[in-house]
Amino acid sequence: MKTLFEQLGGTYVQDGDYLIPNLSIPDSKPIGKYGMLCKSYLKNHRPLLYNSLLTSGKLFGYLADIDRQADELKDNLLPKYLAKYKVTEQLKANNQMEWVQLMNIIAHQINEIILHDIVYSN
Repeated sequence: MKTLFEQLGGTYVQDGDYLIPNLSIPDSKPIGKYGMLCKSYLKNHRPLLYNSLLTSGKLFGYLADIDRQADELKDNLLPKYLAKYKVTEQLKANNQMEWVQLMNIIAHQINEIILHDIVYSN
């Protein structure tokens, strides 16, 4: 009698007295900073969703999509914030410390928006 695993097309390898299922992890897309933050959030705060995505094999695709959305949002917000704070190449040439300070403020604000709207909104 075949096991359910075998009925679904799975195979085993014999290792001594044990039958070990032939399992493989599907090829995954690279996951960046925001994908890894989302993975940690799901694992610690949404374990049912995390386990569902993991067991269905959709976790890495989901995390790669989160990372892509975060990068798109960052690319859309950066020019708006640069204009809002009047950050220009002229400012960079004349007052580097102020330019660095403003760029850090912008980066922090964009990061907070991405975390709130994309990473932790699942």
